Amino acid sequence: MPMPPPPDLAAMNLAEIAKALAERRLPPVEQWSPTHCGDSEMRIARDGSWFHQGSPIGRAAMVRLFSTILRRDGDSYVLVTPAEKLDIEVEDAPFAAVEVKSEGEGRARNLAFRLNTGDLVAAGPANALRFEQRDDGPHPYLHVRGGMEALVARPVYYELAQIALDEGGDPPGLWSGGAFFPMTAA
Repeated sequence: MPMPPPPDLAAMNLAEIAKALAERRLPPVEQWSPTHCGDSEMRIARDGSWFHQGSPIGRAAMVRLFSTILRRDGDSYVLVTPAEKLDIEVEDAPFAAVEVKSEGEGRARNLAFRLNTGDLVAAGPANALRFEQRDDGPHPYLHVRGGMEALVARPVYYELAQIALDEGGDPPGLWSGGAFFPMTAA
């Protein structure tokens, strides 16, 4: 059965986003304990691009499919099925948050993100935003699932920064789902 196309976040309201999140079904990878079989020869680049044996995986549906069987095991990442487990190299974060939708203001604000895989993630207590300061600037992350995060794409980060600046506050930060996320390194 073909994978459905990714949702159009801009066209959805928060009720539709909440419904899509509630209907999302992912394989129970955390319940599978197969034997480690080696290296998948796959890599997820810092920008969220997927590669196999050095060549980009150009089919978005294939990337979406692989992303559903991705799991974090300690400090490493694996692709897992009931029968096998293969290592996958992740340069930074396994996902990229490429679009944001904001509704409401201040404490009543809700932020929803579309990932490079087409998945939707609503920021809140279960899916926190965090900000790291590095030599090359800020690195914002969104918790996705199972200890895995999405690196927030630079244009999306600029949208978030503008929201925080427009609302003021000390420290600057963002509310979503009733939780406050300061835009300072923890």
